[in-house]
Amino acid sequence: MGMAAEAQFHVLAVDDSLIDRKLIERLLKNSSYQAVTAVDSGSKALEFLGLREDDQTNPSPPSVPSNHHEMQVNLIITDYCMPGMTGYDLLKKIKESSSLKDIPVVIMSSENVPSRINRCLEEGAEEFLLKPVQLSDVNRLRPHLLKGKLREQKLQQQQQQLSPPPPQLPQQQQLQPLQQPQQPNNKRKSIEEGLSPERTRPRYSGLAVV
Repeated sequence: MGMAAEAQFHVLAVDDSLIDRKLIERLLKNSSYQAVTAVDSGSKALEFLGLREDDQTNPSPPSVPSNHHEMQVNLIITDYCMPGMTGYDLLKKIKESSSLKDIPVVIMSSENVPSRINRCLEEGAEEFLLKPVQLSDVNRLRPHLLKGKLREQKLQQQQQQLSPPPPQLPQQQQLQPLQQPQQPNNKRKSIEEGLSPERTRPRYSGLAVV
């Protein structure tokens, strides 16, 4: 049951190293996260998420298949040191976006620099993992995935509460009490007809003939 629930999560992995990208993708899938999309730069990650690198408001057509783009991203795991846009820059872009700021972001790095780690955590990163990433590190991502999923469910509940209730319920409640008193009336009619003298006379007349 756990694997079926986790298979619904979608992770976006960002790393310019092909080896590290394949490694994190394999670890995620081995940990039962089947929906994994891997890109090699922060700009491609923004395109996948529907944002442009220079403008947070205008959407840009993604360079990945549209069927993957339609899937909701539940977590982003990105390398820190990348050419062009760093993982920290990508983190800032995501947290500055009103539509993406609630997506959990995890940073990876092969360098253990406390100031870098603190800066990413202060900017809103959920975790800072040291490379090489291991399966135990991937298992630590589950609470963050659940957090992102709960946020989605809350948004869906809020949308359902804003929608008007269906008008069928009050009509059904009015019809039910009208149908209930009809049953005893039918029983009374059948009892009265059974006790009427017209039906009892043939029985007594038959006995008189015998």
